[in-house]
Amino acid sequence: MDVLFAPWRFKYISTVDKKKEEGCIFCKAPRKNDDESLILIRGKYSYVIMNLYPYNTGHVMVVPYRHVGDYAELNDDEALEMHRLVKLSLKAIRRVYSPHGFNIGINLGRVAGAGIEGHVHIHIVPRWNGDTNFMPIIAGVKVVSQDVKESYKMLKPVFIEEAKKMGLEVKAQE
Repeated sequence: MDVLFAPWRFKYISTVDKKKEEGCIFCKAPRKNDDESLILIRGKYSYVIMNLYPYNTGHVMVVPYRHVGDYAELNDDEALEMHRLVKLSLKAIRRVYSPHGFNIGINLGRVAGAGIEGHVHIHIVPRWNGDTNFMPIIAGVKVVSQDVKESYKMLKPVFIEEAKKMGLEVKAQE
């Protein structure tokens, strides 16, 4: 039997219940510096952050600053900026990774797959031909080819460049 070494998963597995007790991770992240929280870009109403437990390399999320659990509760400014940040994410990820496609999704409620139910967010997951193989089906294992912090280092400057090209109003790191 082959063994896949994925030590980063233990951190997630061992802290899932603790995170619920500590408060909302999406509310806490913007209070830290960008490098610590892995925030790629900050808008006026929302921000883009790396997913610490990605489905694929380059998996990011667009998150409103305001703690709101349902997409229908977003105000127009929040929703519009979030969609602009989705467009920005697509452009930046394409430049860095050249994926063949994307999954973009919002999971509302635990039954729909929401890991963080109380704070709505949009997932942007780059996809490549052949990135779905026998491993998840047979072994229940997903192989992610790059460490999240390395992805962050590659994506951060490209997000800033693309935001300028798009004329997006972005905030400096707090």
